[in-house]
Amino acid sequence: MLAAVDTIALLVTMLWPIIPLWWLPVHGANKVVKRIGIFIYPIIGMLWIFIAYTIYVNRTFLLGCRIDSFILMKIGGILCACVGILIQLWTLKVLNLGTITGVPEIFSDAKATLALRGPFLHVRHPTYVSHTLFFLGIFLSSGILATGLIVLIDFLIISLIIIPLEERELLRRFGDEYRSYMASVPRYIPRLIKQIQAREKIKPTNTGNTSKLA
Repeated sequence: MLAAVDTIALLVTMLWPIIPLWWLPVHGANKVVKRIGIFIYPIIGMLWIFIAYTIYVNRTFLLGCRIDSFILMKIGGILCACVGILIQLWTLKVLNLGTITGVPEIFSDAKATLALRGPFLHVRHPTYVSHTLFFLGIFLSSGILATGLIVLIDFLIISLIIIPLEERELLRRFGDEYRSYMASVPRYIPRLIKQIQAREKIKPTNTGNTSKLA
């Protein structure tokens, strides 16, 4: 059991850098990314491989820095990770491959519509919520400090940089439609009391590339 948790924690630590490596330039330097076009994929891929390999080489040190997690902490972590996985699967039912891989942000001629179905009726950024919950669950169940650091850094980068850049882009692209969506749907935590009113204000769309990125 411990070996399995450690393996998952190592995979999470190795895979996580792809999130800031990809979305920071896509949203923060979008004009440059569009000029690079399809070549942005191998560029980011090679950078990630280098970082992932460096993490793997130092895996003994990274996995060795840990705190003792008691049984309730482990159970809570497993539940948290499972909730994160379920939210991500729910989100993937709405988003298409083009949206997940940033096609609307890289290619100017890519048509897109706003995702107003599924988890996007409850929070604006279910993908970020899902992987933050998953990372937190791995930290709680393993006690490995590297995964705890990822939770903190991931939340700060997403909340302070990526989401503001993403929402600025979506406001530019969709204008009042997205502004109304922002006013009706919270960023992370569902407003259960106002959920019925929020649904009435939003009309789900099922055509085109879904352009709600996270």
